[in-house]
Formats: sequence, C-alpha cells, structure tokens
Amino acid sequence: MPLQFLSPIHKASRQIGIYLERATIELGVSPGEGHMLSYLRTYAPCPLSELERVFGHKRSTLTSMLDRLSDRGLLTRQINPDDRRSFTIELTPDGRKLAGKLQKVLEAFEHRVKERINDKQMAGFRSVMEAIADVTHVKVREREV
Repeated sequence: MPLQFLSPIHKASRQIGIYLERATIELGVSPGEGHMLSYLRTYAPCPLSELERVFGHKRSTLTSMLDRLSDRGLLTRQINPDDRRSFTIELTPDGRKLAGKLQKVLEAFEHRVKERINDKQMAGFRSVMEAIADVTHVKVREREV
C-alpha cells in the first residue's frame, strides 16, 4: 500500500518540477536557478547559511548555482554585516526583473490549481501541511519577513 502523505507529496513535487521546468527554460534558467531567484525576490538579502538550510543543497552545489547566477549579473554577494566571515545574497536589477517574470509564472500556476479546489479543501491542505510541520519540528526559515 502506498504511503498516504509522502507518496502524494513526492508525486506532486515531481509534477510541479516538470511543469515549471518548461517555463524556467523559456526564461533562460534551470528550475533550481528559477527557484533560487524566486526565493531571493521575497527574502533577499539573506545569508548564505539561510539558502543552505532552505534549499538543502550541499555547499558546493549551492556555490556553483550562485556562481552561475552571479556570472550572468542576476545576483551579488556582499560581506554579511552580522558575520564578516560569511556573505549575504541579493538580486541585481536584472535578477529582480527575471524573478518578477518567474513570479508571474508561479502565480498563474497557483491560480490554476486554486480554481480546482474549494475553501474547505484548501483548509484541509493547510491542516496537513501544519501537521507535517508539527511532527517534524523543522523550521526551514528562522526569520520572518
């Protein structure tokens, strides 16, 4: 018997990833790079350690991604004023522009999904997500916006 929560969450994650891959490639970035730009659009400037925690990438993988985005003029790294041994990551104007285009793609996707469910179903979805947070005791983001 398939797992009741993990299997559908994994399946949905793959479906979303494949769906969004088409859009991100059209905009000239990989899905992972698109996800990073979208995150930075909302939460930048943020320390490198936060990106490691949120995305779960190895430091070398994250560094490679940030290098590619930086080389394309989409983000900058600055010395972290709170910890001079680390960096904060911020979008450039070109990065914000591209992240804005990505945001429109994400909002359109969410709108299309939301059209197919009612308020009670949305409340149930939120309840499942809250239960997962309660069981795992994991906070991916330590700071609030």
